[in-house]
Amino acid sequence: VQLQASGGGLVQAGGSLRLSCAASGRTFSNYVMGWFRQTPGKEREFLAGIRWRDESAWYADSVLGRFTISRDQNTVYLQMNSLKPGDTALYYCAASMIYGLLTAQKWDYWGQGTQVTVSS
Repeated sequence: VQLQASGGGLVQAGGSLRLSCAASGRTFSNYVMGWFRQTPGKEREFLAGIRWRDESAWYADSVLGRFTISRDQNTVYLQMNSLKPGDTALYYCAASMIYGLLTAQKWDYWGQGTQVTVSS
């Protein structure tokens, strides 16, 4: 499984960004995909997950209503609205075969991070 995250950048508070995660290497119909973020000295934080087969999604309370996860044929997206300086972090996409996971250690595959910086 190969995951390639992109779409990070610098945005002002209140703005929006859409992150992309291109997935390849196998058929993903039995997988769930997720987005995490991490800041220096902190553990990787779960944000959102989606089951590839039926697009059922779940979210962390911290981003519910502001972030939306979706997918198309080969890519998973994270639409981020109403961004705050506290959203500044390195964002990662991940894959697993288990729905509903919140703990980073239980996910199997990871892409490289993409930096999101929100200025005040």
